Parts: sequence; C-alpha cells; structure tokens
Amino acid sequence: MSALFSVFLSLLLLCKLVAPVTFRHHRYDDLVRTLYKVHNQCPDITRVYSIGRSVKGRQLYVLEFSDHPGTHEPLEPEFKYVGNMHGNEVLGRELLLQLSEFLCEEYRIRNQRILSLIQDTRIHILPSMNPDGYEVAAAQGPNMPGYLVGRNNANGVDLNRNFPDLNTYFYYNEKYGGPNHHLPLPDNWKNQVEPETRAVIQWMRSLNFVLSANLHGGAVVANYPYDKSLEHRFRNPHRSSNSPTPDDMLFQKLAKVYSYAHGWMFQGWNCGDYFPDGITNGASWYSLSKGMQDFNYLHTNCFEITLELSCDKFPRQEELQREWLGNREALIQFMEQVHQGIKGMVLDENYNNLTGAVISVSGINHDVTSGEHGDYFRLLLPGTYAVTATAPGFDPQTVSVIVGPAEPALVNFYLKRSTVQVYPVRRAPGGGPGGRVKVLAQTPRKKDSGRKRPHRGPA
Repeated sequence: MSALFSVFLSLLLLCKLVAPVTFRHHRYDDLVRTLYKVHNQCPDITRVYSIGRSVKGRQLYVLEFSDHPGTHEPLEPEFKYVGNMHGNEVLGRELLLQLSEFLCEEYRIRNQRILSLIQDTRIHILPSMNPDGYEVAAAQGPNMPGYLVGRNNANGVDLNRNFPDLNTYFYYNEKYGGPNHHLPLPDNWKNQVEPETRAVIQWMRSLNFVLSANLHGGAVVANYPYDKSLEHRFRNPHRSSNSPTPDDMLFQKLAKVYSYAHGWMFQGWNCGDYFPDGITNGASWYSLSKGMQDFNYLHTNCFEITLELSCDKFPRQEELQREWLGNREALIQFMEQVHQGIKGMVLDENYNNLTGAVISVSGINHDVTSGEHGDYFRLLLPGTYAVTATAPGFDPQTVSVIVGPAEPALVNFYLKRSTVQVYPVRRAPGGGPGGRVKVLAQTPRKKDSGRKRPHRGPA
C-alpha cells in the first residue's frame, strides 16, 4: 500500500511541475499574458520585448529564448519564427504560443535536446505580426462568411505584399553585374511601408538572423524563394514560373525537413492540391511581388521559407491539439537546421573583429556578411567548397572546406591589411566594428569552447 501511495505521490508532484496544456485561441490581451507567463516560468532563458506597434497601437511582442537573453554570443546563430502576418490565418499564432510553452517546460524538466537547442541558439518568436487584423478576424470567428476578413492590417494593406521589391534589382544585377546580396533600400522606404512592415524590417536589420520561417494558413505546403518570378512584370502575375535562388537545393532541403517532420505535409495531397514532397517554389505556385521571404534573402543574411499549415485559415478550437501534434516535431527540427554549413570569425592581424566582411562561396551567386562581433554564418549543403573572405582595406583570403551533414564546420579568417583599399564598405547587420581570422577548417566544439499545377489561394 505504501508503494502504491509513493507512486501516486510521484505522479502528483510531476503534474505540479508541468503546466496544464490548454488548446484555445488567444485574443491580444491573452496573447500578451501568455508570453509573460512563459517568461515568469523561465526567467533565466527568456525575454519579452517589442519591435514596434501596429497601426492601432498594439505592441508587436517577441519572446526570446537563450541562455543569455538579450545578448548575441559570437558564433551562436540567431533564429526567428513569425506568425499571423495575415490576421485571419491564425494557426501559426497558436502554434508559436504552444511552442513557447513547450520550450519552457521541456527546459525545466531538463530535456537534453531542448537544453542544447537553447544553449546553442538564440531563438526569437513573433506570434503575431498583424494583431489588428487578428482582432477583426477573431470577432467573426471560425464561421466567418468572408474568406479575407481580417487578412490585411488596419489600413487595409496586405503585409506580405508590402516589403520593398528587391527581386527586380537582383534579376538586373544577375544579368548585367552588381551586388548579389544586401541589396540597398530606397531612400524613402520607411514612407512606403506599413508600421508593422517597418518594425519587422528594422528588427531584421538590428539582428544578424541566419534562418527563419513565416507561418501562414490556407494550404499545407512548405514554400521557398523566390516568390516572384522573373517574368512577373511581363506576363500575368498569377502565371506560375519556377524561379530558383542561387541556393535552390539548400532551400529545397530546408523545406523538406519541415515537410517530412510534419504529420502529413509530406504526403503532398492536402486541401485539394498536390505538391510533391509537400514543398514548392513560391513562383512555381504563383508569382508574388514584395513578399517577406524574398526580402529576407536579398536584403539580409537570413534564409526564410513560408509554411502554409492548415486548409482552414481559422481552425476550430477543438482542432488545435491535432495541429500542434502534427507540427511540434517539425517546428523543432527546422530550428535545428540553423546549425549546418559553415561559421566562423573574421579578424585582422591584431585579432580585431571585422564587421561587414563578405563571405563568398565559389559557384553560389549569393554572399553573406559578418556581423557586429565579426562572426558569420553560411548555411550550406554537405560538400566541398572554396570560401573567400574579403573586407575593405584587406587582402582577400580563400580556403577549401569540407562541410559534413551534422555540425557546421568552423572556418575562421585572419586577414592582412593591404596597401590599397579596393573593396567598398558594406553595412553589416547590427552595425558596429569588425575584423578577420587565420583560416582554419574544423568541426566546432561545444559553444563554451568557441563552437498538375495546383490551385492556390493568396498566401
């Protein structure tokens, strides 16, 4: 009898450690309370901050997970999830709140996989980019008669058609020569975009994000860049035309990671559409101009895909648990993809950080730059690559590196000052001073040691 009582007591104590799971829709005030509840439960590894306000003044709150919240640690990549860009596409919002609670609880019970993820990654979660649109959609509920009710922001603007169009400049540069990354914005760009878009762009520019996903609804597929086709201006913009990026194979792999870890996305047949492997090139589905995932790739170091996660844009509350179970493993696996390819430091001969150094990979027409602390991250598939680092006033340096399928290879560059400055100054994400490092390629140690064309609705 005493043994039975002991088991009962153990189960009771275990239940007290784990917060009860409630699958429900969260209005704005409830969303804010949930974010702060998670922070209060895991104060040592979380931070709540705002990147700006919506048209109606609602804060755009982000929940950060890190073993050092609020601080970028050199060689630790920055990752982000963005949900509810379209106010009436609500599943991503609820999944990201559930993910936040899950990460906190699993960290508290010392789940080694989650411990490693949080210790080695700085994770940023923006559950709702369009809180104003959500409130309009939520007032209608799952039985809303209008398919687009609440989709746009309070000014009636589709936020996924509101970013500066950099594709046109890249397609021109690709043909006639010019930068292949960090394409500049128009001088008056802030006056051309909505408050929510402006806040997200400034957020992107303040942190050196490496990998990202944008969560939508209305279909079930992992969609990767480019969203805008080369022929967009000269043909019907709704006519599909595959438009691969220079990193097309890598993007396909990232999309497949999510699709095959998902409960049913990989099967292809969903919502009356068919997508082989549950993935699609955005422009091959239909051409979209001024979208967020293309902007990430062309203006920052960040590789972003768009995840369409539900046939119903506003699933019923009783469907949320099934959706969470179908997406949980995929959400975790996708975050883990930030730890692949190569990373390292770029320093000068005096071991000063070089910010804004350009990292080029032979055969791939898309470069990345080092951040404020002199560290860089370049996602790559397994293989052998010639990698070059250049910085204003320094001689370039090239190294051959073998990239494996697991941890990223550590490739540091030590650049020597040249007698003549030949490279233009480039702005790095986060700003600040920078530097270059002695070339060395190795597997990093742990962080503490430096380690039929388907029909589509609008996305």
